[in-house]
Amino acid sequence: MKANSAVPKFQLIPLAISLFITLAIGGVATIFTRPEIKGWYITLNKPGFTPPNWLFPVAWTTLYVLIAIAAYLVWKRRDGTPVYRTTAIIYSIQLLLNFLWSIVFFGLHQIFGGLIIIVLLLVFIILNIAWFGRFTKTAAWLLVPYLVWVSYATLLNIGIYILNK
Repeated sequence: MKANSAVPKFQLIPLAISLFITLAIGGVATIFTRPEIKGWYITLNKPGFTPPNWLFPVAWTTLYVLIAIAAYLVWKRRDGTPVYRTTAIIYSIQLLLNFLWSIVFFGLHQIFGGLIIIVLLLVFIILNIAWFGRFTKTAAWLLVPYLVWVSYATLLNIGIYILNK
């Protein structure tokens, strides 16, 4: 099924709102994450493929911008159909899971709980890509780096879980 093919012109306010929402989620998640980097997280055994700590905020900021642009591109093509409503629900669930991972892993120090959430997040990112693709292939492709990074983060979460059981 192909969604509405007429594409409205660029709209700054909706793009700004989309950026605000995704970056705010990342910003609030940082409240749970940042204090734990030099505290609890540093005490964990980590796999050899763990990136340097400075890479995480750079990667996540870039990914949140891509996620926001993808959401904006789909929002521009919204049409009130069940397909759009399902797409919006899937998008919202993946954002919620993204946010919850930081709270569970860093805030609550629950490595296994974080692992469960990140696996669910992977599933919802894949669903998100598929459903965004019904509206615009560009939006779907903008989420691929997110999928790659969260796949890597899942392997990292698994490694940390195994090394700290």
